[in-house]
Amino acid sequence: MTQLDIIIKKYDKMLLWIILALCGIGVVMLYSASSFKSLYLTSGLSDTIYLRSHLKRMIIGITAMFFFAVLDYRKLKSIAPHFIVLSIFLLFLTKVMSILNGSSSASRWLDIGFISMQTSDIARLSLIIYLAYYIDKKGNRIREFYTGIIPPLFLIAVMLFLIIVQPDFSTAAVLGMIGFIMLFIGGAKISHLAAASGAALAIMIPVMLMMPYRMKRIVYWISSIFGESESLSQNLGYQAQQSLISLGNGGIKGLGIGNSLEKNLFLPEPHTDFIFAIIGEELGLWGAIIVLSIFLFLFQRGIKIAKGTTDTFGIMIAIGIVTSMVLYAFINVGYVTGVLPVTGLPIPLISHGGSNLVITLSGLGILLNISESKRSINNKFWSNKI
Repeated sequence: MTQLDIIIKKYDKMLLWIILALCGIGVVMLYSASSFKSLYLTSGLSDTIYLRSHLKRMIIGITAMFFFAVLDYRKLKSIAPHFIVLSIFLLFLTKVMSILNGSSSASRWLDIGFISMQTSDIARLSLIIYLAYYIDKKGNRIREFYTGIIPPLFLIAVMLFLIIVQPDFSTAAVLGMIGFIMLFIGGAKISHLAAASGAALAIMIPVMLMMPYRMKRIVYWISSIFGESESLSQNLGYQAQQSLISLGNGGIKGLGIGNSLEKNLFLPEPHTDFIFAIIGEELGLWGAIIVLSIFLFLFQRGIKIAKGTTDTFGIMIAIGIVTSMVLYAFINVGYVTGVLPVTGLPIPLISHGGSNLVITLSGLGILLNISESKRSINNKFWSNKI
């Protein structure tokens, strides 16, 4: 019997189908969203340059997913402290290399010759694994201030600072939310987290407003709430405006796969951060609802897996992974639909991207392995929480 046979028979089949469904939707919609731009960039020679790069990364990601699916997740405990240190070093190295190369633009990618990676994605997975390890190790002592909550908050602060200076404020904000959610569920005092949240907001809001492009996005977003965005759309919110036009074109039933108008160089980068707008245009409201429902099913399966897991480490990893995916997905949908200001976060497994796709599939592989572990209805962790 092969390892693949074992995976299919022993692991959460529903979770596996959800992952495959999102990957399949991603491949189809990415090809549709990127085909015109591919033709434009290649002078009509190829409509698959983005699809091919996405498929290569997906193969790597699925390989990583099956690797982690057969690796006992408990073994990650021993590498958790080293992994978080490595990820912080990579974040630091990303900025240093950018300075040494004389780059004045965003420095979110680390190019080491044979591979290029977005180090904030590695930081996200390392943070989830480390916090799960720390909460498991500390137990009820997580409620203490100096020896309980301060060490992980300090690590989170260092990590967020290194991501913000790239600059990548939106990713830093999401990582902060993931960290706080995991610490809250892990048993940290609400008063400690509330104080830390207040301090973080007092620092991060002024930092967010320091960059002119962020200020422009917020000005456009606030103006759109009061119905005054039309006069600002060309200068401040062109991408957000085109996204809403794309969704409006789709209506209830959509224009059909491949029939988007906005992807024809009207909506910038329709295959990355704004691919959900193309989904809404081509598949309509019903198609968009189905995609969102799949993410909610993923969240539900992740929570079910967490509640059936026998140890705190597995519970917290499962919660961290599905929380991360749902936050990314719904924040992306939020700014595509104009509910939130534009941030630049991808929608997991669907947007074109390398590191995010590989790291997300790796995390889902860990979740598959947790789903295979022994179950215990009378779980001590959950009985203490309820």
